[in-house]
Amino acid sequence: MGDELEALVAEQLGAGGSLSRLVPGFAVRPEQVEMSRAVAHAVKTGRTLVCEAGTGTGKTFAYLVPALLCGRRVVLSTATRNLQEQLFHRDIPLVRRALGATARVALLKGRQNYLCLDRLERGDLAPVGASRRELAALARVREWSRTTRSGDLAELVDLAEDSPLRRELTSTTDNCLGQDCPHLADCHVLRARHAAAGADVVVVNHHLLLADLALRHDGLGEVLPPSEVVVVDEAHQLGELVSELFGETLGSRQLLELARDASRAHAREAGDLPGLEAAAGALDDAVHRLRVTLGAESRRVPWEAILQADAGTGIGSLAGALGRLEEALKSAAERGPALGQCHRRAERFRQRLEYMTEAAPGQRVQWLEVFPRAFVLHATPLEIGPVFAARARARRSAWVFTSATLAVGGSFEHFSGTLGLADRDEALWGSPFDYRRQALCYVPPGLPDPNAPEYTARCTEAALPVLEASRGRAFLLFTSHRALREAARRLGEAGRFPLLVQGEAPRSELLRRFTESPGAVLLGTSSFWEGVDVRGEALSCVLIDRLPFAVPDDPVARARAAALTRAGGNPFLELQLPQAVLALKQGVGRLIRDVHDRGVLVLCDPRLLQRSYGQVFLQSLPPFPLTRQLADVQAFFGSAP
Repeated sequence: MGDELEALVAEQLGAGGSLSRLVPGFAVRPEQVEMSRAVAHAVKTGRTLVCEAGTGTGKTFAYLVPALLCGRRVVLSTATRNLQEQLFHRDIPLVRRALGATARVALLKGRQNYLCLDRLERGDLAPVGASRRELAALARVREWSRTTRSGDLAELVDLAEDSPLRRELTSTTDNCLGQDCPHLADCHVLRARHAAAGADVVVVNHHLLLADLALRHDGLGEVLPPSEVVVVDEAHQLGELVSELFGETLGSRQLLELARDASRAHAREAGDLPGLEAAAGALDDAVHRLRVTLGAESRRVPWEAILQADAGTGIGSLAGALGRLEEALKSAAERGPALGQCHRRAERFRQRLEYMTEAAPGQRVQWLEVFPRAFVLHATPLEIGPVFAARARARRSAWVFTSATLAVGGSFEHFSGTLGLADRDEALWGSPFDYRRQALCYVPPGLPDPNAPEYTARCTEAALPVLEASRGRAFLLFTSHRALREAARRLGEAGRFPLLVQGEAPRSELLRRFTESPGAVLLGTSSFWEGVDVRGEALSCVLIDRLPFAVPDDPVARARAAALTRAGGNPFLELQLPQAVLALKQGVGRLIRDVHDRGVLVLCDPRLLQRSYGQVFLQSLPPFPLTRQLADVQAFFGSAP
């Protein structure tokens, strides 16, 4: 299928097409038709397409129609498990029925989403001192395990996403017994992968896609079946994930689980061996001592700072304890599959730690991330473009990268350069929404520089009359938790609106309360800047406190900026500014989600109009009418139906 596919998708999405006849509420959008033809052309030619489709274009249908009609094997990758579920359970069945398509579709998640039968059977999942609630949850899991066909933990709707039981119920690439597992024939992970291998269209997330590319490159097998087409939706998130998944990490949680699993395996398979229990305990102690040495504050620390502090000694002690456990496990590995698997893990972790602590100037960024009760060592590639591009080419597929936020000032150079996409087709379709009629952008006058100590207080003062005009119904989006907490305190003291503050409840619960509470004001940081879709009058105002430039002391950002400077580049114009523009576009995109929405965008940062780079931000946003007059905001809401 060549030009025929392009003509076919245009027909199906056009006036009188099957979707307009059979999909409730479907509206023909020229931008959607054009995008679908461009995707079909990429499928036909095997080329790479980078495209931005503004909010309301209907990009999901635009790529699903050619994916389901092309007759080729397709991988669809999106950013989160929730979006995977939405694609698989809602969007694809709808489009398949409308098209009468016969393509076989499978949903494939990472192994941490599937019940591990071996770990369930071991019977030591409940920690010492487990609460009655935790024991009841485990009992429900055991009952569910007897009837589930997929083993997907998403079926357990009452098992919280952050439940510690989830880690106990699932395997990782580190602790999976592989061919030695007594439940291999019934393994839910292998069954899901087998179903994916027999499908025409496989729905995955970015983590799984990148894990597959990494495994293929390292010669360690594959997670996904071969495909002729890969469509990456929400592609703006890919760069950060490539940095994370194509590097090396080793965390305290992995090491503590190794020590625990080695102790359990010793008790079950070789309780008579001396020394192994003590070696596992020594690793546990070394991990906890290092965490205490790192201090209570959550932070990201460059490697040089680690070596100059007590943490350097702590890492040396950790390496010694890990090496001794590896030796103890080596002599016990033949006594049972769990001990053998623990030995292989200890060996991998020791090799990984050696790699991560070797000096490699110009190749990777070595750093440490500290959390309230944990830490993670990182070795991140300095340049991810050549790495990703080589692995993407090796897949021998047509690639489509799409999102509502890929272009900066109309250019894809930053996104494509980050991923090394040299030979590509490009396309940009604006939103079909009438922003000049539906929205207004207000930049409050008289605000100080964002670095001024009184900045958040002044932003809150500027927000109050806007919130009065909008009758609440607002998102206030912040670039830091400190600013969020201060604004929440000040708005709480004002006492004029029902406040919902990030951290007080899970995101899904806050969004439910927001839509059900007339006049509510929700305050959030990064997790509310994207992936949130509130339509209608419930959300009529979005306020953003400042331009979202990355934290300047981030170790990876600093190392990449230094490398760019050495190469004669400009880190601000080539890295920091484009990243901030794309982040702002995501936040702004929360406001207008439907042709009937109306709302005011409040951008507090005075640099937007005072600095020359402010024009890059404005040129990258939808064409909002811009005002500095509060009276215009009040008039806008006064005219609202």
